[in-house]
Amino acid sequence: MRDEARPVPRVLSIAGTDPSGGAGIQADLKSIAANGGYGMAAVTALVAQNTRGVRSVHVPPVPFLVEQLDAVSDDVEIDAVKIGMLATADIVRAVREWLERVNPPVVVLDPVMVATSGDRLLDPDAEDELRALAPLADLVTPNIPELAILAEAPAATTWSGAVTQAREVAARYGTRLLVKGGHLAGASLPDALVEAVDGTIEVTEFPGIRVETTNTHGTGCSLSSALATRFARSGDWARAAAESKEWLVESIRHGAELAVGAGHGPVSHFAGLWERGGIATRPEPEAVESGWWAHIEDIRADIDELAFVRQLAEGTLDRTAFVWYLAQDALYLRDYARVLARASSLAPTAEEQAFWAAGARDAIAVELQLHERWVPSATMDDITPSAATTAYLNHLLAVSARGDYRILTAAVLPCYWIYADVGARLRQFSHPEHPYRDWLDSYADESFAAATRRAIQIATRAAATAEERTRRAMRDALRASAAHEHAFFAAPLAER
Repeated sequence: MRDEARPVPRVLSIAGTDPSGGAGIQADLKSIAANGGYGMAAVTALVAQNTRGVRSVHVPPVPFLVEQLDAVSDDVEIDAVKIGMLATADIVRAVREWLERVNPPVVVLDPVMVATSGDRLLDPDAEDELRALAPLADLVTPNIPELAILAEAPAATTWSGAVTQAREVAARYGTRLLVKGGHLAGASLPDALVEAVDGTIEVTEFPGIRVETTNTHGTGCSLSSALATRFARSGDWARAAAESKEWLVESIRHGAELAVGAGHGPVSHFAGLWERGGIATRPEPEAVESGWWAHIEDIRADIDELAFVRQLAEGTLDRTAFVWYLAQDALYLRDYARVLARASSLAPTAEEQAFWAAGARDAIAVELQLHERWVPSATMDDITPSAATTAYLNHLLAVSARGDYRILTAAVLPCYWIYADVGARLRQFSHPEHPYRDWLDSYADESFAAATRRAIQIATRAAATAEERTRRAMRDALRASAAHEHAFFAAPLAER
């Protein structure tokens, strides 16, 4: 079960470097991030290596390593520690003393002694110190050669032999091990969690099939970091092991796509995230709102310059043109109410269902008011929809029929947003002698302003959580509706 108190575990890697990026701390940080954690790092050794092998190792002064460790633990609450390459006996002792002093809640020890390339990464005199460190670890993740060093025995040549050796090491040090079958021959690639529980040794096996690839550089580093991160999230070693193995297999399978190096190439730590989530960012709703408003700036500017809008503001608009506009608005609102009702039926939450249903009801109420005050009911049957009215409604009804709620919220938005924006400026021209004063003053209605703000919030939040393709479709639908709003304002003097 996921630890809700620490949804993003803070994981410290204590290890050496790999300038080619496939192993060591570089791999650890990628692995921690790919598995949902925040990675930190303290460098034990600077390793000149690439996918072909290790060239040299430079070990900074041990006091400097301790300063790194203290700098992190003095400031950050650490949820898990992954230990990799330690290089020398002095470094092992320094790390052990720090662990005893700080007592982090989770410690995963990857006993880095032999690289995938076969290079030795630990001084022989440090092996005893590393064995002494094992009891402080919650999990040790040796490969077959490293397991043999911990067991002080020849390397196992069979899976059953490796499990037996892991049982002995787990019992000796009172810890749990993840024994890995990657160094054994054959198509199968099993791993096993071996742990001492109440005086007995329990084994949980995780079967697997070998991926035929040379991209295995840094697999041990990557797996141990994933285990530390996933256990810090779930608190379940078996689950963490199973999930980490699945993630690593996927990363190995895609490693060749990176085309890095001529030797044992790295795994692709973020392959799954790239494939399923992509690299496109998702904007905040506020950024969507400002972006959309800028996207239709040219249409809004053109609306302000329309003769109908200017004459309406000045009070010089012919009454016949105004009544014609209101009659078209009444016809429009009939089907617009149906579109809002459709949005209500598609809405994912009860609150949004209620909002759009109220909008549909209000649209019908406004239509009836327009009939009674400006357009006598007896004449409504004689009015036919204009080309602008028909085109606008066809657009909205088509979007409604497609059934994508998010795109529909963007399509209906200009009828709120642009109408409110134009009305706010027109209202500034209201005065007691203005022939359309009552209509201009209607824009001061607080409930419509609140509804407009809520419609913007719903649409922009839907866009912020949508994938890029849907977000583009929403913006296109918004702009199309904005263009129809322009045509609707232009129609009284262009079509009548």
